[in-house]
This record gives sequence, structure tokens and C-alpha cells, in this order.
Amino acid sequence: MSCAQTIQDYALRSIGFGERLLPRSDFTLCEHFVLIGSGMIWNVYFGALALFLGFFLAIAVALGKASSNPWVRKPAEWFIFIFRGSPLFIQFFLAYEAFVLLPKVGIEIFGITAETRWLTRAWAGALIVLFLNTAAYSGEIFYGALRSVPKGDMEAADAYGITGWSRFRRITWPTMMRLAWPAYTNEAIFLFHATALVFFSSFPAWQQRGDALYYANYFADRTFNPFVAYPIVAGYFIVLTLCVIMIFGLINTRLNRHLPQEHRAKIRIRPQIMR
Repeated sequence: MSCAQTIQDYALRSIGFGERLLPRSDFTLCEHFVLIGSGMIWNVYFGALALFLGFFLAIAVALGKASSNPWVRKPAEWFIFIFRGSPLFIQFFLAYEAFVLLPKVGIEIFGITAETRWLTRAWAGALIVLFLNTAAYSGEIFYGALRSVPKGDMEAADAYGITGWSRFRRITWPTMMRLAWPAYTNEAIFLFHATALVFFSSFPAWQQRGDALYYANYFADRTFNPFVAYPIVAGYFIVLTLCVIMIFGLINTRLNRHLPQEHRAKIRIRPQIMR
């Protein structure tokens, strides 16, 4: 089979398009790259959607933690503490077990039993866990940035009579984003790396449509050679990391466009070995 035919058969296999059966023997390097690259579609899906949804929840959590109302502040503090204080893998395990129990217990809404089996699928259940996890970490980042907004800016806003939502939108929000963005970029990078844990979680790959690590493990188990498939996965994640740095760097430049060049915050990679 030529490499072009392999791309045609397996490039979109992880999302249900192309050849149904996986190759059984005589694995080529092209098959490694194509199938693992196909699995990366799911890693990008998990990371991008969790990051997008988690961004808005993180803002709400940060504002809640900064609130003077204890009924708002305490839930935000406990949310951050629980998801930052427990390992991500344990969160995957507990969430899967909870979602498995839901169909047995049943959720009745206005006399109608809601279907919950879809929550046990990786595309939904694992996404929910990643979404909540990144929201907690990002919420703490945004909270720190919110506390670091210069008081002089707030005093100037008061002097000009800018209060309430207008002050938050025009002064607090842009400054908070500018201060938090370098750290938030590192959180985004780590989140995409954390999508590899979905393979080790309890959430099953439906019809062998797994992520990049699923296909890498498939090749490694059958060739007894982990030094081909796993470096390819690492290479794909390095490329993905560079894409995240480039995109977030452009946003960072936009956020700091009003500052002199020497005062602009630089994005630096700070790998988080443990979490």
C-alpha cells in the first residue's frame, strides 16, 4: 500500500471516516504517522474545547473568589482547591464511575428519564473533566492577575467617574488579561499535554477511534518496539505546543500593543513537571 493510499484510508479514521479495520502486520512508517496523526484530532478536540469553555468558567470563578460575599467566595475557593489539590487521573476515574452509575440511578426531569449513557463516552465525559480542571487552574491565574491590577488604575477610574460594569470592561478586564496571559499560555500548553491522560483513564475508545496515544500503544504492542510510535507522538505534541505558543503569542502582542516594547510581557515556556 502506498503512502498516499494510507493517507486516504486512515487520515480521518479516528472520527469515523475511511478504512474501518486497522492494519494487522507489516506496519510502515507512513501508517505510524498517519494513524497517530489521525488520533491527534481527538487530542486537539479535548484541548481546544476544554480551553474555550474553561476560559469563561475561570473568569467567573476568579471573580467569585474575589467577591466579598462569602456565599459566592467560598464555593469558588473550594472549587479551585478540590480540582487543583487532586490528581487529574483520579478526577478522570471518579468522574467515570459517577457517570456509569447515572443510568442505573436514572435522572428524571419533569417526569421524563434523561439519557445519560453518553457521559461515559470519552468525547463527553473526559471533556467535562478537562474543562473543570483547567477552569480551576485558570481561575487561580486570573484571580492572581485580578489582585495585581494597579490601584492607581482604579483610582483614576474613580476620578473620571467610571464605575461598575464600565470600569470592569474598560480597565479591570484588559489589565487582568494582560497580566495573566503569559501564565495562562503555560496552562494551555499543559492542558493539551494532559489530553494524553485520556487514554489511561477509564473512558473507552468507541470502535477503536482513540486518540494519538491509543494508536501509538497499538503499534508498540504489536511491533514490541516503543521507540518508533511514542517518539512520533512526542513530535506531534511538540508541533502542537509550537502552534499554541504562536497563537497565544499573537494574542499577547495584541493585549500589550499600547505598551512600549521594553515593557511588554514575554511568553516563556515553563513546563509543569508535576501538577
